Amino acid sequence: MKKIIIEDQSDIEGSFQPENWLNLESGVTVEVTSEDPEHPIESALLESGNGGWKSAKPGKQTIRLVFDHPQSLNGIQLRFVESSVVRTQQFVLKWADETGDVRGEIVRQQWNFNPTNASCEIENYTVHLTGVKLLELTIIPDIHGSSAYASMVHWRIK
Repeated sequence: MKKIIIEDQSDIEGSFQPENWLNLESGVTVEVTSEDPEHPIESALLESGNGGWKSAKPGKQTIRLVFDHPQSLNGIQLRFVESSVVRTQQFVLKWADETGDVRGEIVRQQWNFNPTNASCEIENYTVHLTGVKLLELTIIPDIHGSSAYASMVHWRIK
């Protein structure tokens, strides 16, 4: 067994710092099943965004990022906040290459939101993907079937 004591936390945290995120203002087309006009998808995808995205209708929602040119991706960060409703959310993140074939599921995750003690979910994923033409995020806001609305504070990619 090899062991290394890490003295500087910036070695670990540095890979998820804002200066490393992919600029999504150009070179990508966003497809979204719905959005609240007060909380458009840009609010979750762009650094200048404020307030995050929220769906315009309850139930399952899908957001696709279609890149103009294939990308190499090393990290993905998702942040969700629910401060008023108890619910169990599930999301699935998939990717496809330039042929359009889904190459794999990156993650399938469930989170139990509870406004009193678990209102924020932040997920950081280290990935090593090449030739990514499409990322697809599907959110089921409540797996128990309530009329919850999907929302996301931000989605960052590097």
